[in-house]
Amino acid sequence: MAQSTKIDYIGTEELAQLLRPSEAVAAIRDALIAGLDPAADQPRSVLSLPHGDGQLLSMPSASEHGIGVKVLSAVPDNTARGLPRIQGVHVVFQPPAYAPAAVIDGAALTTLRTPAVSVAAVLPLVTGPGRRWRTVVFGAGPQGAGHVRTLRDAGVALSDVTYVVRDPSRAQPELVREDRVVPVEQCEQWLRQADLVVCATTSARPLFDSTLLGPDVVVLAVGSHSPDAREVDSALAARAQVIVEDRKTALRECGDIALPVAEGVLTAERLLPMADVVRGEAVLDGSRPVLFKGSGMAWQDAVIADAALRKVGGATDPSRG
Repeated sequence: MAQSTKIDYIGTEELAQLLRPSEAVAAIRDALIAGLDPAADQPRSVLSLPHGDGQLLSMPSASEHGIGVKVLSAVPDNTARGLPRIQGVHVVFQPPAYAPAAVIDGAALTTLRTPAVSVAAVLPLVTGPGRRWRTVVFGAGPQGAGHVRTLRDAGVALSDVTYVVRDPSRAQPELVREDRVVPVEQCEQWLRQADLVVCATTSARPLFDSTLLGPDVVVLAVGSHSPDAREVDSALAARAQVIVEDRKTALRECGDIALPVAEGVLTAERLLPMADVVRGEAVLDGSRPVLFKGSGMAWQDAVIADAALRKVGGATDPSRG
């Protein structure tokens, strides 16, 4: 009889102990510099759940930098039930037999990798000497707070952080900590001063008028993965240097990109793949706005999962099989 394979489970606390946010940023950058091609990923599979109550998403990826599949449920009504909106798991497969080697909490992995990707895309720009970043974050949930935590851990000098939410009384102290929390009605004054803006909401419409922003602002938009939903307006896309995870993915999944392209104010040729930026093949102009739009891709989960497992000797490197 074949011997059963031991499968490790890595939950939220275990993942946080294994991999710091700055290490997750480094893992993303290292994989891209080593030649990982985001365009090789298959499109995510999206299945509507019964009664219109959310979606089931499947995201597989296989490369020398990590092998696995993440399966998530995204149920907006869970918030009212007191449950996480996103739940699921990421399963890691170990070569050479490709047996399941580990199961990682999917929400925890998403919360770690999403800001890691955003910061990886703009790291040299936001860690340049002498600049301190006045930051506005739309959304005070795990992703908004995760971006702040990752920026700080990666060495970005944040001089001031303001969370913008619909109801400040609902902000969780353990997430926002000592940073400022204001209602959306008061966001204009903070946007006029902002150097860095993070958009991490479920909004389907632009969160603000981008003419409020300065000429060299950096905007990280990660809240949507739908071609008809966006957090930033077309005016920003028209004047910004636009970084995406992958051109085809952005045009297929990101309303922040697809809608301004359809309106004729942005072209696919202007989109900068983040791999080119990370490798230094595309150089950003620090005097112009930068917009990074991410929708989340399977390769990112696989890379972060592999980096975490290397800490416990279970990486998916074929040479270890």
